[in-house]
Amino acid sequence: MEVEVKLRLQDASAHRQLTSILSPFHSKTLHQENLFFDTPANTLSSQLSVLRLRFLNKDARCIVSLKSKPTLVDGVSRVAEDEEELDPCSARACVEDPARLGKIESRILKRVKEEFGVGEEVGFVCLGGFENKREVFNWKNLKLEVDETKYGFGICYELECESEDPDGVKKLLEEFLKENGIGLGNCLSEVSLRMSCSMIIRIVPYIQAMVEKQEFCVCYGFFSPIAASDLSPTYSLKL
Repeated sequence: MEVEVKLRLQDASAHRQLTSILSPFHSKTLHQENLFFDTPANTLSSQLSVLRLRFLNKDARCIVSLKSKPTLVDGVSRVAEDEEELDPCSARACVEDPARLGKIESRILKRVKEEFGVGEEVGFVCLGGFENKREVFNWKNLKLEVDETKYGFGICYELECESEDPDGVKKLLEEFLKENGIGLGNCLSEVSLRMSCSMIIRIVPYIQAMVEKQEFCVCYGFFSPIAASDLSPTYSLKL
């Protein structure tokens, strides 16, 4: 199960300050394009699952991921994730013609067919996605990932770290950011937040009722276990 601490940075200035401070620990930079797929009848999302193609560094690599079985306990979200490499050229052809996904030789696509009954005869549709620039840092035996994510309606800046001790890591990162005067908070406007919710609702229709009730805040491609009126940093269930 993937457990990831995710902290939203206040703005572009906070992002620049953080990457500057962490620069001695820089490991690599990744340019990522994330695209989501489902059937026309939302077969996957209706069963709390997500199928994603992630292209890295201008199609140098492609990773297909199936995420499912999300849980939320004591404010910490977890999700089962299975992933494998795909040939980038074949994967890009699937973006142009999503029906090709049902024909690809892939362990994960085989799982989708067997577990969800989604195959060549059912077909897939592309729900859209987003691009981001991810800078990776090795800091205090942790792998920190600082993201600049571009949506059609704005840019979001985030710090994330996967850990077996999410509570301890969250406290450590918050103290580090506070000591260096790096602000946290909502990096998009309220209008952009609503637009972001709409985008994710397209990907996961079942969540709409919870969003309308303000039981969850759905933003920036993540489910966050907080009320929509409270945009404080939190753990995230990653899509």
